[in-house]
Amino acid sequence: MKTPKQTVLPIGILAGVVATLLVLGAMSQPSFASVLYAASALPILVAGLGWGNLAAVTSIVMAAALGAAFVSVPFALTTAIFTLIPAGWLSHLANLARPASEVGGPDNLLAWYPLSDILLHLCGLVTLAVIALGVVIGYGPELTNEMVDMMTQALQGQDPTLAPDPAALAQTKSLFVLMLPMIQGGLWVLLLFAAYYIASRFVSRSARALRPREDMPSALRMNRNAIFIFLAGILLTFLGGVPAMIGATICGTFGAGFLMAGFAGLHFRSKGKDWRLPVLVLAYLSSLMLLPAFFILVLGLADTRRTIALTPARPSQDTNETD
Repeated sequence: MKTPKQTVLPIGILAGVVATLLVLGAMSQPSFASVLYAASALPILVAGLGWGNLAAVTSIVMAAALGAAFVSVPFALTTAIFTLIPAGWLSHLANLARPASEVGGPDNLLAWYPLSDILLHLCGLVTLAVIALGVVIGYGPELTNEMVDMMTQALQGQDPTLAPDPAALAQTKSLFVLMLPMIQGGLWVLLLFAAYYIASRFVSRSARALRPREDMPSALRMNRNAIFIFLAGILLTFLGGVPAMIGATICGTFGAGFLMAGFAGLHFRSKGKDWRLPVLVLAYLSSLMLLPAFFILVLGLADTRRTIALTPARPSQDTNETD
């Protein structure tokens, strides 16, 4: 009979191999690079959510080692910081539980780490990762100005009569340096949470699931403390220079969290209503534009809370008790 460690280690190794294959696939398919990079978090999350921390750590180490061997050490570190470590940390948080009596609940139940706090950690991790990447590559106005100039030259190559207005070009450059980390951070939060959601749904269909399956429309909200971080990010964008770029990153990552919370609240409020489907379809399609997305984000800002899932304790349940 196999011991738990004999079962967990092969699962972790297999998850690391699959994650590496997805990352390598992203390198060979630039059109789907973002999706495949985010999908590389799936095997890490499945291993962590179903087999615990040891499986998650094993998969991260294996994927990083293979990335260093097949590509380069900087590539492996970037992948680990952006995708692998956040995925492992999310699975660790999701498996945290404590007796419900410690938070005012019944004695015979377990209280699981709130989903709102998991989302808060995700936004924070992606913020730090984007800032770290910016420091490594020397992100700043010089880099983005070159990118804008290259795009302008490419457009002029297609239409020689196109002559951009110098004032408009300067404004574009000043906005681009802030919009790029904002969009990148926000998109990465959305993709990684989507990976967490898919992994949790997949694991919940098996007996390996440690955390109970939650109703996302009612449980997915942002922590109240996230409002102050989001406000600090907005204020930083007015300072200019490096603080503004950091503030833009915070606005993107935490704004994505509030956006998801807003959509979850919309799903929750529309349950059982005849107008549910057309309104949801319209909301998702219109959110591609700035103003409708802003209204959804406000819904997320207006409904911040911590929802704690409670389940009966199982004798064989392998969880980590929170502090």
